[in-house]
Amino acid sequence: MTQFQSLFLNVLSERGFLHQCTDEKALDASLLAKDKPMAAYIGFDCTAPSLHVGSLLQIMTLRWLQKTMHKPIVLMGGGTTKVGDPSGRDESRQLLSDDGIKQNMEGIKKVFSKYIQFEDKFDPNTTKAFMVNNADWLDGLNYISFLRDYGSHFSVNRMLTMDSVKLRLEREQPLSFLEFNYMILQAYDYFKLATEYGIRLQIGGSDQWGNIVSGIELHRRVSVSKTVPEFFDLQHKVKSIDEVEAWHIKQNSDLENKRLFGLTTPLITTSGGKKMGKTADGAVWLNADKTSPYDYWQFWRNTDDADVGRFLRLFTELPVEEIARLEKLPGAQINDAKIVLANEATKLCHGEAAAKEAHETAQKTFEQGGIGDALPTFEIPSAELAAGIEAFTLFLKAGLTASGGEARKLIQGGGGKINGEKIESEKQKISSADLKDGVIKLSAGKKKHILVKAV
Repeated sequence: MTQFQSLFLNVLSERGFLHQCTDEKALDASLLAKDKPMAAYIGFDCTAPSLHVGSLLQIMTLRWLQKTMHKPIVLMGGGTTKVGDPSGRDESRQLLSDDGIKQNMEGIKKVFSKYIQFEDKFDPNTTKAFMVNNADWLDGLNYISFLRDYGSHFSVNRMLTMDSVKLRLEREQPLSFLEFNYMILQAYDYFKLATEYGIRLQIGGSDQWGNIVSGIELHRRVSVSKTVPEFFDLQHKVKSIDEVEAWHIKQNSDLENKRLFGLTTPLITTSGGKKMGKTADGAVWLNADKTSPYDYWQFWRNTDDADVGRFLRLFTELPVEEIARLEKLPGAQINDAKIVLANEATKLCHGEAAAKEAHETAQKTFEQGGIGDALPTFEIPSAELAAGIEAFTLFLKAGLTASGGEARKLIQGGGGKINGEKIESEKQKISSADLKDGVIKLSAGKKKHILVKAV
């Protein structure tokens, strides 16, 4: 493991966040500057009303940035969401309306305040986070002027070699011209943030490497191109832009002090090769109205044994020495480490009280066979329940299975239970007579439970 001088890079390195960096040594030195904190940003498009666990690595990176006395910038993609990022996708994203993007943005904003502290007005001298929206500059672009000023700095030949484009073409999947423009717009974001806010570091997932480097290159080329006439007067001919930059740095050392950097985090998959944040039931969301704190707790509690240590480093703030002890627990004791992971991850996202309640509910549900207060609930009209409803239909309605066929197989295989008792037939009628203390507890296997309430 590389040892750095700066606390931020040391934390990223020892906890497994660091994947690629444009110049580790130079960035390390820049992070030690005493005049003011380094401002760094990560962009988030507004494609859903909440972020999910797949975005948590980037959010934790911003949290560590702030904890090591630097300044996080959250870039909301109000503008780029209208285009759609092709990175890591085989097909185009569904285009959203302006109202849809606005609603999604409001939902996403709620997530960040749980992890980092914000300020209302940008101050480069504080470590408080600041949120910006790239629609503020992208929506008002004059297309022709934009192409003239910035399009000349991009080579189509090089753009075709970027993974976000190349992989789509290799798979013979369509790539629209709209999506092809995304790289230019993201690069322009970095240019705007660097020139207007003094931001010198962009962070993103490993699939964003090409876009990040393009932003650094755009800033370099635009900054240096302004010196071309002066260089021409001195040399009587203009050589490559790299030669111009080398000359310019010699004449103006301040350019080196404004150098931009890029850093990426690794793609996180489970030991079984699954994409992080995905389950059989879909995404694990960070907003409580989409994934309850209890279900969120259960997601972490169900981590594979081989992933516990890695996830503790990435998604909690426990000291690495304590994590090393937990991941070495023998045999069934590794479950204790999973509970620690679930408690710590849930505490960060939903608060200590929610984490404690989820843990207590799990204990009642699994260890004592009772009904925990934090179990997710499903409401059904009293009249419908009184008339009786077939078990497999209720399992499907309650969201315990994705289809009626799956519900039938679950019950036929003995995995469906009502109030802790095995359901004998998928057509068994469940009614208000099954209510206990006003609820019915449905169980799909050992790990999925829900309370049915009549309303």
